[in-house]
Amino acid sequence: MSVRVLLVDDQPLIRTGFRMILEETPTIEVVGEAENGRSAVRLCATLAPDVVLMDIRMPEMDGLEATRLLTAGKSPPRVLVLTTYDLDEYAYAALRAGASGFLLKDAPVSELVSAIHAVADGHAVVSPRVTRLLLDTYAHRLPGAEGDSARVTLQRLTPREREVLLEIARGLTNTEIATTLGISEVTVKTHVGAILTKLDLRNRVAAVILAYELGLVD
Repeated sequence: MSVRVLLVDDQPLIRTGFRMILEETPTIEVVGEAENGRSAVRLCATLAPDVVLMDIRMPEMDGLEATRLLTAGKSPPRVLVLTTYDLDEYAYAALRAGASGFLLKDAPVSELVSAIHAVADGHAVVSPRVTRLLLDTYAHRLPGAEGDSARVTLQRLTPREREVLLEIARGLTNTEIATTLGISEVTVKTHVGAILTKLDLRNRVAAVILAYELGLVD
C-alpha cells in the first residue's frame, strides 16, 4: 500500500518539485497540495494523508500552528517538517508541537523517501546532520531540568535505558546504538519503546529534546 502524502509549502515551484520527485516513487502517492497551514488542516480532514510534508514559514497559518492542530486530532497524520540550511527558528518548536521529525529541503531523494516511509511507520526522523544543526543553534537556550526534577525523571529508567537515551540524543540510529553498546538491534528497539513509555514521550524526537533539557548531553 502506498504512503499518502500531502505537500504543504507557500511556494508553488517547491511543491511542484517535490511532487515530480515523489511521483517517481511507486510506494508514495501525493494526494494533494496546500499553500499554507490553514489549507493543510482543511485538506487533511478530507484527504486523510498518512504523512504531511510541512513547511514552517507560510502566510495565514504557519506550519507550527498547523502541526499543533493536526497532531492534536484523532488519527492524526505524521508531520515531517522541511527546512533550509539556515535552520528555521521555529523547527524546534514544531518538534515540540508533535512533528515526527524534520529534514533539510536539499536532502537526497533517497533520504526524503526513506524519511516519509519511516514516519508513516510510526518512527521519528532526526538525521545526525540535522540534529547537529538543531543543537548547535538551540542547545544553549534549552532550559535545564536540574536537581530533584531531573533525578526523578531519570530514576524511571534502568542504567541501560539511560545509555540508550544518550545515544539517541547523539543522533545514532538503532543499528548504530546496537553496535556502540554491543547489543542486538531488537534489544535496542525494546529499550527505546520502554524509554518512550516510562517518560511519556510521543516519539524519538521528544526523547532527544528531553535529553538536552535534562542536561544529559551538551
